[in-house]
Amino acid sequence: MQTKQIYNNFPFIQTTSLFLHPVKTYIVILLFFFVAFAGSCRKDSFNTNAEAKLLIGNDSLHFDTVFTSAGSVTQYFLIKNENKQKIRISNLQLMGGTASNFKMNADGNAGAQFSNLEIEGNDSIYVFVTVNVNPNALNQPFVIKDSIKVEWNGNKLFKQLEAWGQNAHYIRSTLFRGNITWTNDLPYVIIGGIIIDTNSVLTIQPGVRVYLNADAPFIIDGTLITNGTKNDSIVFKGNRLDEPYKDYPGAWPGIFLRGSSKDNNLAYTYIKNAYQGLVVEKPSSTANPKLTLNNCVLDNIFDIGLLAANSSVVANNCLISNCGNNIVLVQGGTYQFTHCTVVSISNSFIQHKNPVLTATNFIKSNNQVVSSPLNTTFTNSIIWSDGGLVDNEIVVQKEGTDATTLTLNSVLFRSKTDPAFTTFNNVLRNTDPLFDSVNVSRRYYNFQLKTGSPVINKGVVTSLLTDFNGMPRVGLPDLGCYEKQ
Repeated sequence: MQTKQIYNNFPFIQTTSLFLHPVKTYIVILLFFFVAFAGSCRKDSFNTNAEAKLLIGNDSLHFDTVFTSAGSVTQYFLIKNENKQKIRISNLQLMGGTASNFKMNADGNAGAQFSNLEIEGNDSIYVFVTVNVNPNALNQPFVIKDSIKVEWNGNKLFKQLEAWGQNAHYIRSTLFRGNITWTNDLPYVIIGGIIIDTNSVLTIQPGVRVYLNADAPFIIDGTLITNGTKNDSIVFKGNRLDEPYKDYPGAWPGIFLRGSSKDNNLAYTYIKNAYQGLVVEKPSSTANPKLTLNNCVLDNIFDIGLLAANSSVVANNCLISNCGNNIVLVQGGTYQFTHCTVVSISNSFIQHKNPVLTATNFIKSNNQVVSSPLNTTFTNSIIWSDGGLVDNEIVVQKEGTDATTLTLNSVLFRSKTDPAFTTFNNVLRNTDPLFDSVNVSRRYYNFQLKTGSPVINKGVVTSLLTDFNGMPRVGLPDLGCYEKQ
């Protein structure tokens, strides 16, 4: 009866003997708990061997240009314990202390120094780092450095921290009146957007860099003049300059030339990474085109590079590349493109699935068709895409009775069927223009021409005697914005 009682109390003990002695039973039980306890102790113990390694990644953490007073995004690194047993970090220290421009957060806690941080076997902790750059008297970028010390088991390692700081003009949600000039002393950082009032003029001098936040549309009710040059171009782009965000399309809203805007003239100006590049609304109120573009680049635009609605645009020697829609012209208007390269290559950010050029004489508003005459001319230009993902890269549509005309003079284009309402003069259809070099994985796009390109010497002489790079056009010019030298 005693033996049966022991079995009832410990049913997990198995035996084939009906006559197991009670003392032997207790010995088996004690051995079981000893083994379990010993295993638990080994699991919970720390590896104190100086040879125990921690994986901390690269030696340095680099922050691209950080604008003063604007803070930065957060970067991080992992401290990984690749050993089976736990390791104790005796000291994790931001060497600049609480006065450092850098701030640290380790394993969910903010501070400049931590002691006795435990990392389980085959586990890791995150260390997050941010940087705030204080303004100084320098116009040029400057370098800020610090380091984080990691100590364990008598080992010592330093994680280097480096940030490029840059003073800037900060503009927040501002309405500008009168005539304003921006000079190239410091970059301009726009937060919340700006508006140039009706009858006001913003003139931007050569070399100016304008960085815009995600909430910052650039709205022109008056006039925008950019005086970029070949050697001192003007750049509009998002204010996230850190990897990988610096190349993301849709980083800021875009430039909007609204109804009252007039006489806008952009020269050697790069508009990059916007949601919409240039939006031009309504006809010009003067004898001049509403927008004139000379030697400009609209690149990596998420939605539409150039959107014009019943307006007027003249574009010379321009590159409009890698946009969700490169050019969209709606509700008519008058447009003239000369020596322009309009091209889209699918990449990891933007898949080319819409025509490079769409032109209509109408829009639909509240189920009503509103139309105006459309007159568009492309001369000595390239309209192209990669891979034939879109059957027709030029689409022209018409509603109502208003005239709709697209004229292609000495133009290379890709299209399975010719666009409607189009006049063709000396065109090249579905012939690879042979661009110099395109490497999608490296995000490298050189749309200059290779030797043997079919567009060399295929243009007609115009008043544009130099190309985008300022090189002379001799004899019959090449198509596109670049002349093969």
